This record gives sequence, C-alpha cells and structure tokens, in this order.
Amino acid sequence: MTFTDAALHAATAARESVYRPGHPLDLAATVGMLRRGGTDPTMVADHGRLWMAFRTDAGIATLCLRQASDGVHAAAWGPGAGEALDQVPALCGADDDLTGFDVSSHAKLAEIARRNPGIRMARTGRVLDALMCGILEQKVTGMQAFGAWRHLVSRFGQRAPGPTPRPMFAAPPAGVWHRIPSWVLHRAGVQPPQARTIVRSAARGDSIRRAVLAAPDGDARDRVLTSLPGIGPWTSAETRIRALGDPDAVSVGDFHLAHEVGFALTGSRTDDAGMLALLAPWSGHRQRIIRLIFANGVPEPRRGARMAPEDHRNR
Repeated sequence: MTFTDAALHAATAARESVYRPGHPLDLAATVGMLRRGGTDPTMVADHGRLWMAFRTDAGIATLCLRQASDGVHAAAWGPGAGEALDQVPALCGADDDLTGFDVSSHAKLAEIARRNPGIRMARTGRVLDALMCGILEQKVTGMQAFGAWRHLVSRFGQRAPGPTPRPMFAAPPAGVWHRIPSWVLHRAGVQPPQARTIVRSAARGDSIRRAVLAAPDGDARDRVLTSLPGIGPWTSAETRIRALGDPDAVSVGDFHLAHEVGFALTGSRTDDAGMLALLAPWSGHRQRIIRLIFANGVPEPRRGARMAPEDHRNR
C-alpha cells in the first residue's frame, strides 16, 4: 500500500494511485491555495496531507494527497473515488501551460520564480463550487465569507466518506443551493445581493458549467460568467482561477490586490488600472505573476485600520 498509516484505512478500503509529475511541484502551494480558511469543510490540511471532499459525476468522493520523493500519493474513498484519482494530475497542474512565460527581464520576479519552481495552476473543473465561493466572498471580509461557506456547506452538503481527520462535506449541487431559504442565507451572514445572486446562479448551474467548460479561452469564459446578474469581473476571475487554473485571470476590484502588486513591482501602491498596466508585459500569465508575488510574501505595510466585519442580522 502506498499509504502506510493504518488510520487511513480504518473506516473503509481506499483506492490508491501515485502521480509522478513531469515538472517540479509544490503540492501545498499548488493545491493548498484552494482551501477557504482553516475551517473549510471541503478541504483540510493535516500533517502533510491535503484532504478534499467533492462531487463527481459518479458520486461523492474524498481525496487525500501526500507528496513524497517518488511522487504524489493519492487515496480516494466513495462512489466517486475513481474519478477523483483521475483528477489528480489536473489538480497538480498537469494542464498548466507555461509557454511564453518569461520573467528574465525582471530581476526580482526571476529570483522568486527560481526559488519557487513548483508553483502550478491547479484545475478542479468544479465551476459551481468555485462560483458559490466567489459569490460568498464578494465585498466582505475573509472571516465572514469563510464562515458562511462553512455554515452552508456543513448544513446542506453531503458528509464525506473515508477516515477524514475531522467531519468533512462536499458542497451542495446546484439544485440544493437554489432551494436554500433566504432566511437561512441571512442567518449564515450572506448579504441580500449575494443571496439573490446565489439563487439565480444556482438555477442555471448545470448550463453555466457546460458553457464555461466549453468556452475556448479565458475571455470567452469571462463573458459567460459576467453575463449572469450579480457576477462581475472579480467573481469571474476568482471562479476561473479555482475551477480552471486560469493563469491569466486577474481579480480586478479586489480591496488589496492592486496595492500589493504595485508595491511588489514598483515599491509604490497603485489602482486597478495601474496594476493591469504593470502586469501587461506578462499577458497570458498575469495570475502566475500574482502567485509569485504572494509566494514571496507581501511586504506592503497596512496603512489603515483593519476592515471590520459588518453584521446586518437581527439578534
């Protein structure tokens, strides 16, 4: 067995495989960025392993990944276990195309890239899950968004199979998101505009997924997503980054991103227009540049008070 820890097999037999990437891979930096906070019910980092719970066409699956010297060891449980194992290469960046990516003209970025050769763009293919995350994260603090995601997925999702380190859940399908009552969304801390966007988007969940996956490039996928009421460039970009591993998506409208990119590349803050101008030399790989900037740590000092969560719920 590739997983020698007996606890991993205590509950039910796992299907296993080893993925040997043909490129450098930092599993934590590539797949770990998909986790939505430390209490994400769909993803847990535990003692060097990444656990994920999600739906496949064959049914629910739990996937556990562990990086070792001979590759990425994967174990999966549930009716969707086979499909989950098939998705491991894409999760680990096998579809990530670095053609045309060149930072040799920028000494700082070149050094960061040299130190972090294993950062790849993960692709989950789970458009609806990424879209729901993005909607919940619109115009609120991370604490609020992650709390709402945890509350709703734990209540309306499906319990993950296998010996997970804590109870885990796969996010609900579109039909369940669509039927969540407005008062439940409200009690989860979801603001009314986001609640309406969740319901409208979920009503078209399957057609959105098909259209996004069929679109030939990032611009076409952006047009599909932003055609939905309540979905703007920021939510579209966040969805494409997580579900499709889009190496060029830029989350325009983010509260901090433009300042941090500007500071990292020039030593000064900038706005969205300035950020796009700075990233223009790396068109096609702008998200990859952002990932490198964050891998290096963001040195910009915070100048204002921390944004306080707003709570409009009745007590």
